[in-house]
Amino acid sequence: MCDERDFAEWDRKIAAGSLSRREFGALSGVAAITACSGDISANGTTVAGQSLTESRVLIDTEDGEMDAFFVHPASGKHPGVILWPDIASLRESKRSIAQRLAGKGYAVLVANPYYRDVPSDQFESSVAFRQSGGFEMVKPWRDKLSSRAIMRDADALVGWLDGQEAVDKARGIGTQGYCMGGPFTAYTAHARPDRVKAAASFHGGGLVRDDEDSPHRILEPGTSYLIAIAQNDDARAPDEKSELRQAADAAGVSAEIEVYAGDHGWTVPDNPAYVEGPAEKAWARLLALYEGAL
Repeated sequence: MCDERDFAEWDRKIAAGSLSRREFGALSGVAAITACSGDISANGTTVAGQSLTESRVLIDTEDGEMDAFFVHPASGKHPGVILWPDIASLRESKRSIAQRLAGKGYAVLVANPYYRDVPSDQFESSVAFRQSGGFEMVKPWRDKLSSRAIMRDADALVGWLDGQEAVDKARGIGTQGYCMGGPFTAYTAHARPDRVKAAASFHGGGLVRDDEDSPHRILEPGTSYLIAIAQNDDARAPDEKSELRQAADAAGVSAEIEVYAGDHGWTVPDNPAYVEGPAEKAWARLLALYEGAL
């Protein structure tokens, strides 16, 4: 989970690039598209020659009605994917990631984890999150996101995906999460191990905890995992990668666990920590995970 130490590093990186926070925020929408190796067109409707269908949707859950973003190839049936955003929630950069993945042949649903309180797009970017006092703003929303709450949501999202014509129900569902959303992928697989066959966490926080719902305690043997750890997160908690490895091996779980040459947030284009090389490596490993497991 990002914290004030990450914010200090973001400041340094923005200053090193001669950009003010305001200038970086103005560019973030463009970066979310152009940092994806040119896969996404300017209007986001065609990716790598693939025509896409996208929509804002409302999904009934046990706790209310979640707003979400759904994008998929315009024709055919495809494996479903649930994308859990970082602490700044659903916004343009996350839609761009979903569009890019849809261009590879997936039906991608981007959740708004804060739907119990607010609709999506509360923040334009990671930097805007900080500028507006994001931590203080989201705290009461985050406090409702217990592991059990996310499992309830995940069950609803899986059910919704399985009801869509664009989703191939004969194939497994994948899930990927960033920062706060990292552990949500483990909860999703645990809630629906019958359907979720691949889970990827990118610079996820809270993967190793003491409670019974700690992600490392609920790994599902029928699910393949990709756990991509930020180098500064690893420096702060160097034993966690070993605990994750031990837990995966003990559970007989297929898990790729690696520390990447990027700081917390390195995979998200609108984050000052974004690093293209390691981000593209993580993207390639995500595609390999889905190709092998779904």
